[in-house]
Amino acid sequence: MKRNTDTISQYKAIIGKCQALFEKKTQDYGTSWRILRLSSLTDQIFIKAKRIRSIQEKGMQKVGDDVASEFIGIINYCIIALIQMDLQEDTRLEIPLEETMQRYKNAVEATLSLQMNKNHDYDEAWRNMRVSSMTDIILMKLLRVKQIEDNEGKTSVSEGIGANYQDMLNYAVFCLILMDS
Repeated sequence: MKRNTDTISQYKAIIGKCQALFEKKTQDYGTSWRILRLSSLTDQIFIKAKRIRSIQEKGMQKVGDDVASEFIGIINYCIIALIQMDLQEDTRLEIPLEETMQRYKNAVEATLSLQMNKNHDYDEAWRNMRVSSMTDIILMKLLRVKQIEDNEGKTSVSEGIGANYQDMLNYAVFCLILMDS
């Protein structure tokens, strides 16, 4: 059980860094992201994941932002998407910082709970995976989300968009944990 405890503390440390950056950007820009549709957030995550894969395949990069910062971006955009899903009926563009941060924490708590359940069932299989494989899984999940969006959110047997955002968020955290090891 020690590994699970390590995972939770590692997970929370990564999220702490992401949350600190998110809060600073919210102080700078407000909640300007509220204007984005879910499909735009999906595309934003796709851009980051494609860049990570490109750097992994080429073995080099020409723009300063490193791979870790792109995974942080994926995490924060997934959380924004989860918040947007929760606020679908709310038309406010500007949401007070305190409320925004509480919504951020709520999305993280729900996603961490999912991660702990899956981690139990899968016995931390992600620890033996390659970061490049998890990048591919994030890209696959993005293509699934795009298909669900194109089908106006309808699925017959598949999990919905929210579950896919949560999975992508968790894989991005796992990547950062492995990269830190």
